[in-house]
Amino acid sequence: MAIQIRKLDSTNLNFREQLFGVLAFEASEDEAIDRAAAQILADVKRRGDAAVLEYTNRFDRLNTGNLAALEIKQDALQTALLQLSPTRRAALQSAADRVRSYHERQKQECGSHGFTYTETDGTVLGQKVTPLDRVGIYVPGGKAAYPSSVLMNAIPAKVAGVQEVIMVVPTPDGVNNELVLAAAAIAGVDRVFTIGGAQAVAALAYGTETIPQVDKIVGPGNAYVAAAKRRVFGTVGIDMIAGPSEILVICDGSTDPDWIAMDLFSQAEHDELAQSILLCPDATYIAQVEASINRLLGDMPRKDVIQTSLLDRGALIKVRDMDEACEIANLIAAEHLEISSENPQQWADKIRHAGAMFLGRFSSESLGDYCAGPNHVLPTSRTARFSSPLGVYDFQKRSSIIYVSEAGAQVLGKIAAELAYGEGLQAHAKSAEFRLK
Repeated sequence: MAIQIRKLDSTNLNFREQLFGVLAFEASEDEAIDRAAAQILADVKRRGDAAVLEYTNRFDRLNTGNLAALEIKQDALQTALLQLSPTRRAALQSAADRVRSYHERQKQECGSHGFTYTETDGTVLGQKVTPLDRVGIYVPGGKAAYPSSVLMNAIPAKVAGVQEVIMVVPTPDGVNNELVLAAAAIAGVDRVFTIGGAQAVAALAYGTETIPQVDKIVGPGNAYVAAAKRRVFGTVGIDMIAGPSEILVICDGSTDPDWIAMDLFSQAEHDELAQSILLCPDATYIAQVEASINRLLGDMPRKDVIQTSLLDRGALIKVRDMDEACEIANLIAAEHLEISSENPQQWADKIRHAGAMFLGRFSSESLGDYCAGPNHVLPTSRTARFSSPLGVYDFQKRSSIIYVSEAGAQVLGKIAAELAYGEGLQAHAKSAEFRLK
């Protein structure tokens, strides 16, 4: 039975309204979830290890007597790595090498070494860049395991110079994923605890008897993890609040329609709330992609998830031309944007808002998920309008350097005093004036 994916046409008078109806998604703001997360956070803050252990035993169906028993030691991580098949171990190592190489280049290019300059009167101004001391990375567990998320979160932290990376990963029923542990070994994770949920966020944010407090928490999780991350922001830093995965494909009709159909599947299979959208000026080609979707869907192990995602949040959109496709892409500000066309760079130059851009018909989004090199932790739900992929810069902070010479104080002191008096802050003014000759 063929599925009827939503079809839109940019020439319709109410197209913009229809488009934003497709994009509409309320991030997890469920009051009950938020309230439950708040209670768990408060309990962990108050009782520490005991609370974390209680919630972990309850939610992950464990029977562990102390929290220390839920730490996986380094020798176990190395054993997991060695026990992988040679082919899989080589693939994991190659992916890690590529991710590390990209982020080392990013560190060089993004002002990670700070700067100073000296004015004519001897005043020195500048900026010092320093890594965070300790970072917590949340790696989802349960329905699926994501070794790629270990690499993408831990490697840029280590490249940035973070001294200690603490990883938390839930293991329902006590089942460890060996590939996740192997990824932790390759990425250089310092400590691993098999805990998850809001209680893991709380432990990282506040610290317990066993788990040290971190400076920042990164990595996606379920609705309870998202709610907890929101609430602990300010006590610790967070990377972002991740929504459902998204792919937007701009295609000129020159790519094999089977390829595009499978690219749309690649995000739809994540979960029922994921979003897959195609923009194309060729109505005949859109029909070909739809035919490919219906022909290929039956062979997909996760076909039910894909079907629900495509029916509820997917769309095949006919546009006037590729220029308009780029305009619409900037409105959507998708997490993943594929430009599958001849001369994709000319269209990429018109894109202002996207988490990651995949240029050309051979650049499938799946390559970015695993091994291309750039980070796969990306802004979702149109937040690419104002935020960036996870990177080395997320694990650094900047301190201003102000070294005022005696001569400089004679100039700056008068300026500061005048403005301070204007604000009614006399102590500020006097503090500057005391240094005047």
